[in-house]
Amino acid sequence: MAELSSRTLAADHAPFLQVDPPSMATPSADVPRLTQYLRIAARQRWVIVASIVTAVLVGLAITLLMTPKYTAVATIEIARESNKVVNIEGVEPQSEAMGLEFYQTQYGLLSSRTLAERVAEELKLVDDKTFFQLFRVKLDKLFPLDATPPSVAREARRRKAGQVLLDHLSISPVRGSSLVNINFTSPDAAFSARVSNAWAVDFIKSNLERRFEASSYARAFLEDRLEQTRQRLETSERALVKYAAAERIINLPASAGSQRDEQERSLTSEDLALLNTSLAEATAARIQAEARWREAKPTGGATAPEALTNVAITNLRRDRAVLAAEYSKLQQQFGPDYPQVRAAKSQLADLDRSISREEGRIGTSLQQTFSEALEREEGLRARVEELKSRFLDLRRRSIQYNIYQRDVDTNRQLYEALLQRYKEIGVAGGIGTNNISLVDRAYPPRRPSSPRLLLNSLLALLAGTVVGIALALAREQVDEAISDPADVGRELGMPLLGTVPKSRDLTPVDALLDPKSSLVEAYLTVQTSLDFTTSHGSPRSLVITSTRPGEGKSTTALALARTAVRARKKVVLIDGDMRKPSAHRLLGMNNVTGLSNFLAGEASLAAILQQAEGDLFVITSGPQPPNAADLLAGDRLKALLAELMTQYDRIIIDGPPVMGLADAPLISSMVEGVVFAVEAHGSKSGLIKLAVNRLVAAHGRVLGAVLTKFEAQRSTFGYGYDYGYGYGGRSTKADAEL
Repeated sequence: MAELSSRTLAADHAPFLQVDPPSMATPSADVPRLTQYLRIAARQRWVIVASIVTAVLVGLAITLLMTPKYTAVATIEIARESNKVVNIEGVEPQSEAMGLEFYQTQYGLLSSRTLAERVAEELKLVDDKTFFQLFRVKLDKLFPLDATPPSVAREARRRKAGQVLLDHLSISPVRGSSLVNINFTSPDAAFSARVSNAWAVDFIKSNLERRFEASSYARAFLEDRLEQTRQRLETSERALVKYAAAERIINLPASAGSQRDEQERSLTSEDLALLNTSLAEATAARIQAEARWREAKPTGGATAPEALTNVAITNLRRDRAVLAAEYSKLQQQFGPDYPQVRAAKSQLADLDRSISREEGRIGTSLQQTFSEALEREEGLRARVEELKSRFLDLRRRSIQYNIYQRDVDTNRQLYEALLQRYKEIGVAGGIGTNNISLVDRAYPPRRPSSPRLLLNSLLALLAGTVVGIALALAREQVDEAISDPADVGRELGMPLLGTVPKSRDLTPVDALLDPKSSLVEAYLTVQTSLDFTTSHGSPRSLVITSTRPGEGKSTTALALARTAVRARKKVVLIDGDMRKPSAHRLLGMNNVTGLSNFLAGEASLAAILQQAEGDLFVITSGPQPPNAADLLAGDRLKALLAELMTQYDRIIIDGPPVMGLADAPLISSMVEGVVFAVEAHGSKSGLIKLAVNRLVAAHGRVLGAVLTKFEAQRSTFGYGYDYGYGYGGRSTKADAEL
């Protein structure tokens, strides 16, 4: 037995090379994010409900206290183009069919400061104190009693009145149309209608005035430019005439429909063109006459076309043919010496001479015609050459003339264009058409537009819900309390041995007496988890501790002891919390002699050992020592544990809390394992980590955590269980739960 005890103590003080306890799965790792948010909402439901109720009540109060306001609506139509009375373009550019900047510009003009001040002047609001009081504007600066100049004060009132109107005006374009609603809101329904109607009418007037002013400016500008252009045109024309007179350049105006470059032609060019045409005709006539003469020259004119068509020659040839036929007949009949034959022959000779004479006269005529044509051609050619020289000289002298002429043409075209545009603008400006028209006048509304109780309630409900959710998430982020079994592994980084529900109807001690209670079932689960924490099963010696008092460590120690007894184990339960003991109260034993007596060397093991029930033995804390840490730091506790290991199967120590004391780390270094009790909805993860780190630094082997006082039906957390930790005190039911 002694050898077994020494091996056990050696194992307790050896480095922690035992098999690590099985890591518990983190339930939240597989839980959908939506489910996690729903759990947060369920835990923080009262925070969310309180936020919603508060927001709705505040919204209702504000709504009921608000001054009713009335919104009047006037509708106008803004067309892209005005009606075309005449097909003349005005000064303002026409907007493109798909241009959006046109309507954006109109909306900007509708909400302009100038239009607002114009409406204020027209409705006589600038000097109306009731108007400023209606909108709760301070009057001391607008209607000063000091010596402020009236003009300065009135200018300030005009600007302020325009700003007030703009602050309560809204422009609402009707989607998919050219209609625009002018909305004005004020505490007075009739006043709202007046402002909306005045705003629409003044906008139409201002649009007409803006167009007229643009046309007036354009006309004034064009008048000035026309006068300047007219003077330049007169100057350039005088220079052109003076130069033409000096250089003897005479140009004739061109006929209507001619090109610009042919508006004027000089006399020399006209003469040259005419003579050149005549020369061409003379050349053609000479060539034709020469051809006829040369064709008739070999035959003396007999073969000339004129000879063939001449009447006299034709008659002579016809007479000769008749006479020649008669002569031939007489010669055959009477012979050549017959007188009639000789007479006929003489007549034939006369006819041949007459024909030859006529043909000769035709040849002479052709030659004379050719000579005349040649002479005329040469004369015309000489005249053309002379005119060419004069024309080239004129072209040299016309260079400067053309410069003057182009200057005159440019000035005349510019003057005519400006004059035409001036006339068009005058006509377009005098028409007075407008592309803006009033569609619906505003009438005083019967019902207020604000406050709207239902809408404000819905907005308050929405705001309260958003704020409540934000507060819930903030509380979840700020609050470090362990509220869920999954938080043990996620936040603390240690295995979860089990979850113990909170007993509501019975005290924990009474609940442990019922084998079928949920408390007993929970601790059976914890015991099962402990069976897998070491290679030889459940640790033979362990201490139950917590961060602070009141987390259920004493109940856990008693429950584990009774669970081991039911498993036919011989168990000793030691109350190691000598500052605030509780084991004797839970089991109804006396605390006259106990652990403190043994550690001080005043009693033996047999003197302090008490049998509670069956195989469950208890060592109470004994009288309160002056300094419990000094007793625990000695060798007496090690000797006690070694001796108990030889007699009992399990040693369970109800240890003191860790924070603020050195007792728990001292005890944890002498046992095989440490079970950490964590109060659900109360313990802070930061303090728990600090406590566990202290145990690990003292070479304590933390096997896992037990989540105590867990309430599944209660989703909220963060309750401030504030149990004071001190010496003495009355025994209460709450203490028994600890």
